[in-house]
Amino acid sequence: MSLATTEITLQLNGQSEAQALFGPQDEYLRRVRKLTGAKIILQGNLIELSGEPDGVDRCEHLLRTWLQILRTKSELLESDVSSSLDSNLEGDELETELLNGNASSTLISPAPTVPRSREIQAARMGKDKVSAVRAKTEGQKVYIQAMTDHPLVFCDGPAGCGKTYLAVALALQALRDEEVRKIVLVRPAVEAGEKLGFLPGDMFAKVNPFVRPLLDAMHDMLDFDQVRRYIANDVIEIAPLAFMRGRTLNDTYMILDEGQNTTITQMKMFLTRMGINSRIVVTGDATQNDLPNGVRSGLEDGIRRLSSIEGVAIVKLTGQDIVRHRLVREIVSAYEADGVGNEAS
Repeated sequence: MSLATTEITLQLNGQSEAQALFGPQDEYLRRVRKLTGAKIILQGNLIELSGEPDGVDRCEHLLRTWLQILRTKSELLESDVSSSLDSNLEGDELETELLNGNASSTLISPAPTVPRSREIQAARMGKDKVSAVRAKTEGQKVYIQAMTDHPLVFCDGPAGCGKTYLAVALALQALRDEEVRKIVLVRPAVEAGEKLGFLPGDMFAKVNPFVRPLLDAMHDMLDFDQVRRYIANDVIEIAPLAFMRGRTLNDTYMILDEGQNTTITQMKMFLTRMGINSRIVVTGDATQNDLPNGVRSGLEDGIRRLSSIEGVAIVKLTGQDIVRHRLVREIVSAYEADGVGNEAS
């Protein structure tokens, strides 16, 4: 005599929900299968459950609870999964307990209360390539060490030497390790003589072309959906330099890219946004100054003016640190030989 079986279908809103629901390397999926004995199959945006009635019912309750948490908070944490698997509650009671119990939590908690916090943070990062980022030149090693040891770092170097990429990697590392609670990406919008007001769309659409190199670096280390969720939850903020005025940012990792295109007044304004437990990295290339003739660069002035202050590091990268296509180094050298600024970003 065969045992009765039950079949239930759950509808998802997309593959990103399936990835979050099943966990890193399908860890959550394996745990719920082991606990309930239910068979779980993903077909497109549908989850099909089958097996003995009790096991399928428990599996459905758990998955629906996780899905509700995911849709409410835009994040499903390992602690949510463990709590639900260990709980004797089911259905609405379990869902209410988890939602209320974590109602005040943020993506990055200032005081972690769950064990193995670093591993949990790593799981949140999705396609986590942050830890795999390594220095490829001696100059980059000095740069990484400077960002590790100093709250304010200026990095001047030619195109392709990893100034922006490594700054983003260190920012994400600090976020993952709960050293900061937020990342702010800033870039002066002066390229090609365009102003923010002349570009179509909302603020993100206006700023996007100017911070594209920062976002490209971030997308190379994180899943697209993870970056989108961080931006939606204000964990990652993209802001034009002019909009930084009047703010004080605590527990924040700030990156100012293309710093050579700031004026002295703008650089002072940006640096003084630094709050408690915050870090700033300013990157730029002194040979790519797009400011009007006669206007002095805030990057060069800041390096000269602040180099003797304790806690400030000045890193100078050269053509030997270029890690893009092999021709980039030769292209930069050819332009520098004639005293021509390299316009590649």
